[in-house]
Amino acid sequence: MNIQNKSRNAGREHSLPEWFDTSHYPSPDEKLELTEQQWEERLSGTEFQVQRTEGTERPFDNEYHATETEGVYLCRGCSNPLFTSSAKFRSSSGWPSFFAPVSSSHIGTKTDFKLLMPRTEVHCARCGGHLGHVFDDGPEPTGLRYCMNSSSLRLIDRESHRKIADGREDELDFRLNR
Repeated sequence: MNIQNKSRNAGREHSLPEWFDTSHYPSPDEKLELTEQQWEERLSGTEFQVQRTEGTERPFDNEYHATETEGVYLCRGCSNPLFTSSAKFRSSSGWPSFFAPVSSSHIGTKTDFKLLMPRTEVHCARCGGHLGHVFDDGPEPTGLRYCMNSSSLRLIDRESHRKIADGREDELDFRLNR
């Protein structure tokens, strides 16, 4: 099945939770372009290897593959909202998997031939960071499986979002990348 045709099906986007205020996060229209050195300073070694050189982390040995916390998954490189926990499902692939993004405008795709057969790579529409791949073997309502690298994502739960909204980001164990 053609991924592009399947992704045009109804239900291809998944709404953000009512408590998530997008005004505290960048718009995917606000493109972010940094030098390689700036990316190396912003991201850890693994994050840089996955996001900027299109690497892949090990299955089952990553932060979010089994996480069931309610929240919104942001791009680790630029804090663009990408996926919600309500669109996440257990795929048994070893990586966090989602059946739909927050919006098709928040992600981009391109064909990847690294394993000799074509795959559809998914990247952040704002900063171009590599996120993972999308496959046509997911659950309804889309039939898609967005198989993402944890090191390309940052999960924001309700409490973390409240601290960000209240200007208390310094209380978090991370900082948003804007």
